[in-house]
Amino acid sequence: MTLDNIPPFAQPPAHVVRYVETLGVDQAVEFLLKFGGAELYLSRNPTARSELVKAFGIDAARKLGEAADEYDLPARVPTAKKWVALVLWSQGLTGAEIARRLHMSDTTVRSWINAAKDKIDPRQADLF
Repeated sequence: MTLDNIPPFAQPPAHVVRYVETLGVDQAVEFLLKFGGAELYLSRNPTARSELVKAFGIDAARKLGEAADEYDLPARVPTAKKWVALVLWSQGLTGAEIARRLHMSDTTVRSWINAAKDKIDPRQADLF
């Protein structure tokens, strides 16, 4: 999934947009789920021992290292749970499945989904 294919209610927030531009939506979601909330050193020249390289490959690790240098990404990877939940919901996962993946309450996930549903007006004409 690309940024163009993301529904308007699931556009990435500013603090994760560089990760999404660098990795793409699906890989950014997996990256945030795996490394979110902890410090991670992003290098332009990662080694094969790196957990990032093991999980996403050398090319993705290099791209993230370049993005970290260019955009001064923080050392601590954001969690962006609300955005991740909305992307997973737009891909067809249920609230309960999302809550289990994010290790959080299903009521919180449902409240985010319901708020997103409220923003979707079926009377609104499609612009494209």
